[in-house]
Amino acid sequence: MIYLDAAATAPVRREVLEAMWPALTQDFGNPSSHHTVGEAAARALEYARTTAASVLGCRAGEIVFTSGGTESNNLAIKGISLATPRDRHVVTSAVEHPSVLEAADYLERFHGFRVTRVGVDADGVVDLAQLAGALTAGTTLCTVMYANNEVGTVQPVARIAERCREAGVPFHTDAVQAAGWLPLDAAALGADAISISGHKLGAPKGCGLLYVAGRLPLEPVLHGGGQERGRRSGTENVAGTVGVATALKLAEAERPASAERLRGYRDFLIDTVLKAVPDAFVTGHRTERLPASASFCFPGTSGEAVLLELERRGVVCSSGSACAAGSDEPSAVLLAMGIDPDAARTAVRLTFTSAVKEAEIALAARSIAGAVQSVRSLAR
Repeated sequence: MIYLDAAATAPVRREVLEAMWPALTQDFGNPSSHHTVGEAAARALEYARTTAASVLGCRAGEIVFTSGGTESNNLAIKGISLATPRDRHVVTSAVEHPSVLEAADYLERFHGFRVTRVGVDADGVVDLAQLAGALTAGTTLCTVMYANNEVGTVQPVARIAERCREAGVPFHTDAVQAAGWLPLDAAALGADAISISGHKLGAPKGCGLLYVAGRLPLEPVLHGGGQERGRRSGTENVAGTVGVATALKLAEAERPASAERLRGYRDFLIDTVLKAVPDAFVTGHRTERLPASASFCFPGTSGEAVLLELERRGVVCSSGSACAAGSDEPSAVLLAMGIDPDAARTAVRLTFTSAVKEAEIALAARSIAGAVQSVRSLAR
């Protein structure tokens, strides 16, 4: 099997499991407990916090551990907005992950916020002029993802952050797909809050983190024991925090070489498929996209039928966001990019881990051409 659905989840790395093992066995205590077992757990938790902070170039106290990307996005959007509502106005893009869009919808429905959803061009890049025009001195928050989970397009987050800074608006970015592939230094990005998920990086599912600048008030979404400096209650998943921090550190160390190598694999896959499959087209920006992400539409097919045929041939991939799997509706991201709904239903996304081999990419490219031809022949 060739696994090309890393944007949905990646396998847990052995190094991550080994780093987590002591926190699952000998240092298993509650880090809030004032005895030797609890103190050992607390040390592991602080190790994880300082390790993650070193990658993001921030202070350890600015890291909040969460259960993953969805919680991090909700905590950032609801927490920042409710703590300092200003004119109750949130600016986001039309191509965000559902956890961002639905958090904004929640503020709109239940807290009287106004939400501006900025459009994108045919490549999925946010319209900077429209975004800048939407920002006012009373805007509560701007949230735009670093890289898109469906089409891989990388947003100009540093330029977006600059527009936000000029308007005096806090800026949050969902970096769940970008982590491990793109630079994450908070100061260089200009972000006031950054969401990261562990299971995209080689940590287990159920662990993640949120960087939030220390100067920003943050209303907790979860209330209880006041853990994470009062920002996220609940006994910390110490092993999970070690897992996500270790995975993040490993991915960052390997990033320059891995990104360069996989960028070559990505371009080979795209070029090969476009030459072999008539009428196929790439979705997302051709070059300003994640190094390990290729996505297509194959008019005259069904995306789900192509996926089934590819799996029969030993290639596992997806039609887009795993969070929308099973929906009959065309992707909202592709529709926002101006892609025809019928074409959008033919979408296929291929995303790789750093462990993928060149021969696997070559075989996947041949399999795609064969799968599309097979599906088209059956549709005639």
